[in-house]
Amino acid sequence: MTTPREGFFVPADAHERPILDSQDIRRAIRRIAHEIIERNRGVSELVLVGIHTRGVPLAQRIAREINAIEGIDVPVGELDISLHRDDKRSNPDSRPTIIPVDLTERRVVLVDEVIFTGRTVRAALDALVKHGRPALIQFAVLIDRGHRELPIRPDYVGKNIPTARSERVYVRLTEVDGVDNVSVARIDDEEVAI
Repeated sequence: MTTPREGFFVPADAHERPILDSQDIRRAIRRIAHEIIERNRGVSELVLVGIHTRGVPLAQRIAREINAIEGIDVPVGELDISLHRDDKRSNPDSRPTIIPVDLTERRVVLVDEVIFTGRTVRAALDALVKHGRPALIQFAVLIDRGHRELPIRPDYVGKNIPTARSERVYVRLTEVDGVDNVSVARIDDEEVAI
Protein backbone atom coordinates (compact mmCIF):
# COMPACT_ATOMS: atom_id res chain seq x y z
CA MET A 1 0.00 0.00 0.00
CA THR A 2 1.42 3.37 -0.90
CA THR A 3 1.04 6.20 1.53
CA PRO A 4 0.55 9.87 0.68
CA ARG A 5 3.56 12.14 1.06
CA GLU A 6 3.41 15.17 3.33
CA GLY A 7 1.02 17.72 1.90
CA PHE A 8 -0.53 15.34 -0.63
CA PHE A 9 -4.24 14.55 -0.91
CA VAL A 10 -5.53 12.18 1.75
CA PRO A 11 -8.34 9.66 1.08
CA ALA A 12 -11.80 10.89 2.06
CA ASP A 13 -12.29 8.16 4.66
CA ALA A 14 -9.43 9.43 6.88
CA HIS A 15 -10.40 11.18 10.09
CA GLU A 16 -9.24 14.74 9.56
CA ARG A 17 -9.29 17.74 11.86
CA PRO A 18 -9.75 20.97 9.89
CA ILE A 19 -7.15 23.66 10.64
CA LEU A 20 -7.44 26.35 7.95
CA ASP A 21 -10.10 27.17 5.38
CA SER A 22 -9.67 29.20 2.19
CA GLN A 23 -10.09 32.56 3.96
CA ASP A 24 -7.52 31.59 6.61
CA ILE A 25 -5.06 30.62 3.87
CA ARG A 26 -5.67 33.90 2.02
CA ARG A 27 -5.03 35.90 5.22
CA ALA A 28 -1.84 33.93 5.97
CA ILE A 29 -0.51 34.57 2.46
CA ARG A 30 -1.31 38.29 2.72
CA ARG A 31 0.50 38.48 6.08
CA ILE A 32 3.55 36.65 4.71
CA ALA A 33 3.67 39.06 1.73
CA HIS A 34 3.61 42.07 4.06
CA GLU A 35 6.34 40.55 6.26
CA ILE A 36 8.56 39.82 3.22
CA ILE A 37 8.23 43.43 2.03
CA GLU A 38 8.94 44.81 5.50
CA ARG A 39 11.92 42.59 6.29
CA ASN A 40 13.52 43.19 2.88
CA ARG A 41 12.72 46.94 2.89
CA GLY A 42 10.88 46.59 -0.39
CA VAL A 43 11.14 44.07 -3.19
CA SER A 44 14.10 45.21 -5.24
CA GLU A 45 16.29 42.23 -6.21
CA LEU A 46 13.70 39.83 -4.70
CA VAL A 47 12.90 36.43 -6.25
CA LEU A 48 10.36 33.91 -4.93
CA VAL A 49 11.11 30.24 -5.59
CA GLY A 50 8.43 27.65 -4.89
CA ILE A 51 9.39 24.07 -4.07
CA HIS A 52 7.37 21.61 -6.17
CA THR A 53 4.54 20.83 -5.81
CA ARG A 54 2.45 23.11 -3.59
CA GLY A 55 5.22 25.60 -2.89
CA VAL A 56 4.92 26.83 -6.49
CA PRO A 57 1.28 28.04 -6.31
CA LEU A 58 1.98 29.48 -2.85
CA ALA A 59 4.93 31.46 -4.26
CA GLN A 60 2.73 32.68 -7.12
CA ARG A 61 0.04 33.80 -4.67
CA ILE A 62 2.58 35.62 -2.51
CA ALA A 63 3.92 37.34 -5.65
CA ARG A 64 0.39 38.50 -6.56
CA GLU A 65 -0.08 39.92 -3.04
CA ILE A 66 3.26 41.71 -3.26
CA ASN A 67 2.21 43.15 -6.61
CA ALA A 68 -1.09 44.34 -5.13
CA ILE A 69 0.81 46.11 -2.31
CA GLU A 70 3.90 47.41 -4.13
CA GLY A 71 2.80 47.47 -7.76
CA ILE A 72 5.89 45.48 -8.75
CA ASP A 73 6.04 42.04 -10.37
CA VAL A 74 8.41 39.81 -8.43
CA PRO A 75 9.93 36.93 -10.45
CA VAL A 76 8.71 33.48 -9.39
CA GLY A 77 10.70 30.30 -9.96
CA GLU A 78 9.92 26.61 -9.59
CA LEU A 79 12.35 24.22 -7.90
CA ASP A 80 12.46 20.43 -8.18
CA ILE A 81 14.46 18.89 -5.34
CA SER A 82 14.02 15.17 -6.12
CA LEU A 83 17.69 14.67 -7.07
CA HIS A 84 18.89 16.33 -3.86
CA ARG A 85 16.87 14.40 -1.27
CA ASP A 86 18.85 12.39 1.28
CA ASP A 87 16.15 9.75 1.71
CA LYS A 88 16.73 8.54 -1.88
CA ARG A 89 12.98 8.43 -2.61
CA SER A 90 12.34 8.66 -6.28
CA ASN A 91 9.68 11.15 -7.22
CA PRO A 92 7.61 9.97 -10.19
CA ASP A 93 5.98 13.40 -10.28
CA SER A 94 9.24 15.33 -10.62
CA ARG A 95 8.89 18.52 -12.60
CA PRO A 96 11.40 20.82 -14.23
CA THR A 97 13.21 23.50 -12.31
CA ILE A 98 12.44 26.89 -13.82
CA ILE A 99 14.43 29.85 -12.50
CA PRO A 100 13.52 32.94 -14.57
CA VAL A 101 16.50 35.10 -13.52
CA ASP A 102 20.10 34.67 -12.44
CA LEU A 103 20.02 34.35 -8.66
CA THR A 104 23.47 35.84 -8.12
CA GLU A 105 23.23 38.72 -5.64
CA ARG A 106 19.43 38.39 -5.50
CA ARG A 107 17.35 38.07 -2.33
CA VAL A 108 15.63 34.68 -2.64
CA VAL A 109 12.62 33.51 -0.66
CA LEU A 110 12.11 29.75 -0.86
CA VAL A 111 8.42 28.84 -0.45
CA ASP A 112 6.87 25.53 0.63
CA GLU A 113 3.58 24.43 2.14
CA VAL A 114 4.79 22.56 5.27
CA ILE A 115 8.01 22.33 7.23
CA PHE A 116 8.45 19.16 9.26
CA THR A 117 11.94 17.67 9.70
CA GLY A 118 13.72 20.32 7.60
CA ARG A 119 15.11 17.81 5.10
CA THR A 120 13.10 19.20 2.19
CA VAL A 121 14.54 22.67 2.79
CA ARG A 122 18.07 21.28 3.02
CA ALA A 123 17.57 19.59 -0.36
CA ALA A 124 16.10 22.82 -1.76
CA LEU A 125 19.17 24.80 -0.66
CA ASP A 126 21.43 22.30 -2.45
CA ALA A 127 19.31 22.55 -5.62
CA LEU A 128 19.04 26.34 -5.46
CA VAL A 129 22.75 27.19 -5.34
CA LYS A 130 23.21 25.56 -8.76
CA HIS A 131 21.43 28.61 -10.19
CA GLY A 132 23.69 31.33 -8.82
CA ARG A 133 24.94 32.63 -5.49
CA PRO A 134 22.13 34.62 -3.85
CA ALA A 135 22.96 37.51 -1.54
CA LEU A 136 20.43 36.09 0.91
CA ILE A 137 18.10 33.09 1.15
CA GLN A 138 14.98 33.23 3.30
CA PHE A 139 12.29 30.61 3.80
CA ALA A 140 8.49 30.97 3.90
CA VAL A 141 6.00 28.23 4.77
CA LEU A 142 2.27 28.10 5.13
CA ILE A 143 2.45 25.56 8.01
CA ASP A 144 5.17 24.87 10.59
CA ARG A 145 4.34 21.59 12.31
CA GLY A 146 7.51 21.22 14.40
CA HIS A 147 9.64 18.04 14.83
CA ARG A 148 12.78 19.46 13.22
CA GLU A 149 15.72 17.10 12.66
CA LEU A 150 17.97 19.80 11.19
CA PRO A 151 18.77 23.31 12.49
CA ILE A 152 16.46 25.02 10.02
CA ARG A 153 13.84 27.62 10.90
CA PRO A 154 11.47 29.44 8.55
CA ASP A 155 11.62 33.22 8.34
CA TYR A 156 7.92 33.53 7.53
CA VAL A 157 5.16 31.24 8.83
CA GLY A 158 1.48 31.30 8.01
CA LYS A 159 0.51 29.18 11.01
CA ASN A 160 2.30 27.07 13.63
CA ILE A 161 0.46 23.80 14.22
CA PRO A 162 1.79 21.63 17.05
CA THR A 163 1.47 18.02 15.91
CA ALA A 164 2.39 14.55 17.07
CA ARG A 165 4.67 12.42 14.91
CA SER A 166 1.69 10.09 14.51
CA GLU A 167 -0.18 12.85 12.66
CA ARG A 168 0.11 14.16 9.14
CA VAL A 169 -0.65 17.66 7.86
CA TYR A 170 -2.53 17.86 4.57
CA VAL A 171 -2.42 21.10 2.60
CA ARG A 172 -4.78 21.32 -0.34
CA LEU A 173 -4.57 24.18 -2.82
CA THR A 174 -7.01 24.99 -5.60
CA GLU A 175 -4.30 24.95 -8.28
CA VAL A 176 -3.40 21.33 -7.43
CA ASP A 177 -6.36 19.86 -5.54
CA GLY A 178 -9.35 21.97 -6.56
CA VAL A 179 -9.91 23.29 -3.03
CA ASP A 180 -8.08 25.37 -0.41
CA ASN A 181 -7.81 23.90 3.09
CA VAL A 182 -5.43 22.51 5.68
CA SER A 183 -6.21 19.58 7.96
CA VAL A 184 -4.48 17.16 10.31
CA ALA A 185 -5.11 13.43 10.46
CA ARG A 186 -3.73 10.66 12.63
CA ILE A 187 -1.82 8.02 10.68
CA ASP A 188 -1.32 4.38 11.61
CA ASP A 189 1.93 2.91 12.94
CA GLU A 190 2.97 1.51 9.54
CA GLU A 191 2.89 4.97 7.96
CA VAL A 192 4.79 6.57 10.89
CA ALA A 193 7.71 4.20 10.24
CA ILE A 194 8.03 5.33 6.61
